[in-house]
Amino acid sequence: MGARVALVAASGPLRGESDVARAESHVRAYGWEPVRAAHVLGRRGYLAGSDAERLADLQWALDADEVDAVWCVRGGYGMTRIVSGVSLARFAERPKPVIGFSDVTALHCAVAASVGVVTFHAHTARAELPVMSAQQMLAALTRRGDVCGVWSHAEAVRRGVARGRLAGGNLALLGALCGTANALDGDGAIVVLEDVNESAFRVDRMLRQLEQSGALRGCVGLAVGQFTNVPADENADAMTIDELVAELAMRLGVPCLANLPIGHIADQWTVPLGAQAVLDVEARSLTVELPDAMII
Repeated sequence: MGARVALVAASGPLRGESDVARAESHVRAYGWEPVRAAHVLGRRGYLAGSDAERLADLQWALDADEVDAVWCVRGGYGMTRIVSGVSLARFAERPKPVIGFSDVTALHCAVAASVGVVTFHAHTARAELPVMSAQQMLAALTRRGDVCGVWSHAEAVRRGVARGRLAGGNLALLGALCGTANALDGDGAIVVLEDVNESAFRVDRMLRQLEQSGALRGCVGLAVGQFTNVPADENADAMTIDELVAELAMRLGVPCLANLPIGHIADQWTVPLGAQAVLDVEARSLTVELPDAMII
């Protein structure tokens, strides 16, 4: 078979064997070979095993010469408990694609902070993969097609064209990383943002946290995905997340394109964080330049 893809649960626990079987099926559908991490079915409350077990699995996947890519099986919570203990020294010598989103944002940011290679913000391995998502991932990981591109449903929040590297991910995780060694570095970046189950006032607080911590200093553009399952606000005149994003773009003075297919949704782009990109608001497009070195 082709590339060997490690399936790692470094955050929340899986529902059971069916999650791993679906993940393995996805890997095989691409012509690759799935390799289960030792503790992929571990469980300790809201975590997929102890910190030591999850860290050991993640470290093995990042380091092992026989592993060609690392695909996180789910998000949830737990990556921030172990990410500071991950050594990226060997990974830096032989980078490989790291795939996932949501809680995996902490790992994306750690790689960006210390190694600076491309990682892939995309569906976790246990998810159902609609045709669009499956094709996007294949394009990103093999260069067989365009990555991201034009999205006609995108909303032009603040016009302009931005050029820079892609950075960011899940807003709650980006906020949690403020003040740590793995904090978002928005300097020269088109910052990607998405989240789920967050009230508008909480999104407001997290956006302000990023801004006031300096994480968005030098940001050149905003590529905003979906904020899904937003709880209703008891205040009838409460600001919406769309309004909060528009305010942020105005304060930063940068182009902003929103409603992109990024986040906790079925049809989503695979976003190569760390890659150079062009955000063209009027064209409603995000054009990505992928380095050959990260192709499976």
